[in-house]
Amino acid sequence: MKYKQIRPKKIYEEVAEALHEMIRTGVLKPGDKLDSVQQLAENFNVGRSAVREALSALQAMGLIEMRQGEGTYVRQFEPSHLKFPLSISMLMNIDDVMNLLEVRKIIETGSAAAAAGRRTGENLAMMKKALDDMKEAHDSGNEEAGEKSDIDFHIAVALSTQNDILIKLLTDISELIQQTIKETRRIWIYSEETTTEKLYQEHAAVYEAILAGDEHAASQAMYAHLENVEKIIKKYFQVKKMPIK
Repeated sequence: MKYKQIRPKKIYEEVAEALHEMIRTGVLKPGDKLDSVQQLAENFNVGRSAVREALSALQAMGLIEMRQGEGTYVRQFEPSHLKFPLSISMLMNIDDVMNLLEVRKIIETGSAAAAAGRRTGENLAMMKKALDDMKEAHDSGNEEAGEKSDIDFHIAVALSTQNDILIKLLTDISELIQQTIKETRRIWIYSEETTTEKLYQEHAAVYEAILAGDEHAASQAMYAHLENVEKIIKKYFQVKKMPIK
């Protein structure tokens, strides 16, 4: 009998969800000051590092602000502020997550094609190093290193376009893309259908096409990779019974 794998929640995610619920239901209102990290850690019976990660996630969502020397305060959430980790974003508008993936497909497939035609030896070396690091992370089971190498690879592809405006555009949304890459990998590795080895192979296909200077193949390889990312995330949302387009 085959059982569906269950993705364990990280402690910081549970803390973030609990605080988010308090904000959503009005227990914590805009302008309210949160307890100190130490006090929150004691209240939730968790470590301070988990609280700090949860607060960082909520800050990235735009739900709270940390004022130097003053403390942490609740702010009004603005849907237009697209700075949030994917795991936490599932508590918000799922359509925004899917829209972001659509933007990535539009931009990054074009970037891969441009990279194939303009990459330098230095660019290729950056991509190859990111791939090697990804492979090493897979072999050692170091997912934090895997996340970093994944991000490094996509950055290397963007830089390979030699297009300053495109690079600036990607830089402006890089924090958001990096967060989605991190959280996508965490969803990815708990999927029954995928492994980090497959994730590595998809990136390697993009690299090989860029190395060969094949713009069409590079674009198609990147598109195939992002399509698989979208498929896994949609399946995850459906398991969580969240509405999607």
